[in-house]
Amino acid sequence: MPPKRDKADNTAMRELKRAIQEGAPKKLYLFHGEEAFLRDYYLARLKQALLPAGLEDFNLHTAQGKECSVDWIEQAADCLPMMSARTLVIVTDFDLYGLGEKPRERLAKVLEGLPDYCCLVFVYDLLPYKADGRSKLAGLLKKEGAVVEFQRQSQGDLTDWICRQFKKAGKGVDTEDARYLIFLCGDLMNTLSAEIGKIAAYSPHPRVTRADMDAVAIPQIDAVVFQMTDAMARKDFDKAASVLADLLHSQQPPIMILSAMGKYFRQLYTARLYLDAGKGRGEFMELWGMKSGYQADKLMDAARRFSLPWCRYAVGRCAQADIELKSSYGQERELLTGLLMELASGRRAAV
Repeated sequence: MPPKRDKADNTAMRELKRAIQEGAPKKLYLFHGEEAFLRDYYLARLKQALLPAGLEDFNLHTAQGKECSVDWIEQAADCLPMMSARTLVIVTDFDLYGLGEKPRERLAKVLEGLPDYCCLVFVYDLLPYKADGRSKLAGLLKKEGAVVEFQRQSQGDLTDWICRQFKKAGKGVDTEDARYLIFLCGDLMNTLSAEIGKIAAYSPHPRVTRADMDAVAIPQIDAVVFQMTDAMARKDFDKAASVLADLLHSQQPPIMILSAMGKYFRQLYTARLYLDAGKGRGEFMELWGMKSGYQADKLMDAARRFSLPWCRYAVGRCAQADIELKSSYGQERELLTGLLMELASGRRAAV
């Protein structure tokens, strides 16, 4: 089973939001995390708060990690603002903890001595951020500034945001359909924003429907495989086979398809265990870190149709298929098709 996820600590982001609203951002920030949409949004808010319109080119200084150096950061931080109270320095993908000892010491002095008019932001985009708690730089970032992690949003916050985005596009959407969109396309806001735009433009009705979403949205592979395995749970074997054929025809890597199938049956097994233990959907969603209530309801409903031994058997059979797939080059399609037929046949080999 998956480990339970720690609850998100959004204190740093709340403080950033408040500082921007009050017009008093700190001198030093570090932005990182999976949710690039929120990161870019707050970078834009910082620019609006600090840089007078029309003077951005004079007071905004940017650099990419490979092109940047401690010398550049020091010079940019020392640049006086022009017809503005503050300057903004944005450094993207600069490996703070990969510096040598002397550059680290120099950078530490720069951070300690940042002028009041400068706001320096280190942004981690393509480069993952891994803090070194033993480093003086890590302590300085917390003491002199703030480390803001932009995490994937909770289902409730994300659902509300989707409804607001559709409203901005002149469309309405039901809460349950907004949750279905999370299931269909994932929970990253950049992806959802693009899909919302397409769906709103496509839908001829004042209120978008799931049919509109299915017609134009690009589903994530987990959602497609879920539809396949859910069809099998409903004993709609023709539908399950059709979805698998479409997946294989679309050139999806067989190993990714099998991985998603294995995840589904592990979730199904967990749901069956929770049902037998008298636990509910909320606890199940928390364990798997699910954002989609639609997905959780489908899994709990499907689990009622299978015995616990069969669910355990399906998990084991997917694990065996994974080994077979990795050692049978050129036979991947046959292995996946055979696995689906075997599971769809309702065999109770483990009962």
